[in-house]
Amino acid sequence: QVQLVESGGGLVQAGGSLRLSCAASGFIFDNYAMGWYRQAPGKERDMVAGISTIGGTTYADFVKGRCTISRDSAKNTVILEMNSLKPEDTAVYYCAAKRLFFRPLKPGDDMDYWGKGTLVTVSS
Repeated sequence: QVQLVESGGGLVQAGGSLRLSCAASGFIFDNYAMGWYRQAPGKERDMVAGISTIGGTTYADFVKGRCTISRDSAKNTVILEMNSLKPEDTAVYYCAAKRLFFRPLKPGDDMDYWGKGTLVTVSS
């Protein structure tokens, strides 16, 4: 059974930091590109960051310089570290996986698996 379980969301003040974690199970982690997405109320879901099977990373323009995505194959985990958070970063953050070798994720890629999300709220 495939599972992607996000954790680490919560309430943080503007300018603060959060570390989101996604624990993956039920599939061969090393064969999948991993991504973090977010959806704010009333808005479409956007890709925040992606990491390929060989560690190549992609970031949305709205988080460049403020986020770092990483993966740990030993723990089947993908991490999103976010700094200098802004109220507009408030959203549900989702972890997703796509069976994709080598190339980085692109916005619009159809993902194979999704987690249920973790809420990030940034207060002003």
